[in-house]
Amino acid sequence: MLETFLVSTGIVAIAEVGDKTQLLALLLAARYRKPIPIIAGILVATLANHFLAAAVGHQVAQFFSEATLLWLLAASFLAVAAWTLVPDTLDDDNPIAVKYGPFIATVIAFFIAEMGDKTQVATVMLAAQFEYFWMVICGTTVGMLLANAPVVLVGNCAAERLPLKLIRTLAAAGFLVFALYCAWQALSLSQ
Repeated sequence: MLETFLVSTGIVAIAEVGDKTQLLALLLAARYRKPIPIIAGILVATLANHFLAAAVGHQVAQFFSEATLLWLLAASFLAVAAWTLVPDTLDDDNPIAVKYGPFIATVIAFFIAEMGDKTQVATVMLAAQFEYFWMVICGTTVGMLLANAPVVLVGNCAAERLPLKLIRTLAAAGFLVFALYCAWQALSLSQ
């Protein structure tokens, strides 16, 4: 159970580096300068979004053998590794952020931004892999907060100084290792 939580936390925290939702956190922090409502909004949006993603992953797991799931997981990790190398961008003209206060704007914007995002895909994969549904949701949510709360708290200063290209490259390498490990496990099951 602890393994599920820790793996989920680590994978999503790594996947989130340089992601559009991290840029959104930076935008909201710069616009509102109210970190607590923004972080609370990230928490609520992530819990809702990752609950839905984990539910999909949990259902998918029931239709495939363990070896097939591992092959799908390996392919997904490989895709996320490639996706991680592509820097995300975000429009500064976010109408949700302008119309509502920081909490509501963050909940709406983060929930929408996470749809089809690599961290949502990772949550689906993790829920398909691990049996502890709630630990996946808790872990992926903590991972999102670990990646986004510092961005909200520190703001532009640190974000401009981080070597995001190097960080994305290292994160992609990490996902490649996960993909190779899952492929190795799938091969072991097939023999």
